[in-house]
Amino acid sequence: MSIKEIVIATSNKNKILEISNSLQKSSIKLYSQDQFSIASVEETGLTYVENAIIKAREASRISKLPSLADDSGIEVEVLNGRPGIFSARYSDTGECIDNNYKLLSELESVPYEERNACFKCVLVLLKHYHDPSPLIFSGEWEGKIIIPKDNIVRHGFGYDPIFFDHKVGKLALDMTITEKHLHSHRGKALMKLIDYLQNISEYQ
Repeated sequence: MSIKEIVIATSNKNKILEISNSLQKSSIKLYSQDQFSIASVEETGLTYVENAIIKAREASRISKLPSLADDSGIEVEVLNGRPGIFSARYSDTGECIDNNYKLLSELESVPYEERNACFKCVLVLLKHYHDPSPLIFSGEWEGKIIIPKDNIVRHGFGYDPIFFDHKVGKLALDMTITEKHLHSHRGKALMKLIDYLQNISEYQ
C-alpha cells in the first residue's frame, strides 16, 4: 500500500520540525498528534523500540492513519548507558536544561576523554493500528559530553547544548539544520525512512 498521510506521534515541536524538514520534499501529508487531540501516552517499554511502538499505535488508533513515532536517548559509556530511554525525563522536572545539569553533575569527576556518549534513535512506522509488522529504522550519533564555558548550559533541544561531535567540530546545538540531518541519530534514521517511502511510491 502507498502511504499518502502520516500522523507524527509526538507533541515535541523540535522533533516535529526535524521530521517535517526531512520529509518536506515528499508528497506525504504530515499531521502532528495534537491535530487529532491525541494525548501523550505513558512510555512503559524497556527499549526504544517498545516505547516507539506504544506511541505509534495510540496515534494510529485515534487518527485512523499511518503513524510515525520516535523514541530516542543519549547513552553515556561511563554511566553504563544512562540516561538511555529515560533521557527526556532524567531530572525531577524533565526540562531539557535540568536534564543537562543532572548529567553534567554525574560526570563532574570524569575526565573529558572518558565522557564518550552516543545518541540513539528508533523510528517506528505503522501502516495502520493493527499492523503486525511495524517498520523500524534506527540511527546512532557518537560524540562526547562537554562541560560548557563557565559551567553555564545554554537552552536548547535535548542534550544538544552539551554534546560535541569531533567530526564536525561543533556542539550539536550550534549545527545547521543540514549538518544535523547528515550527522545526527534522528537524521540517519530519517534517511532510511525516506529511502523506504521512495521505494514504495515507485513500485506500488
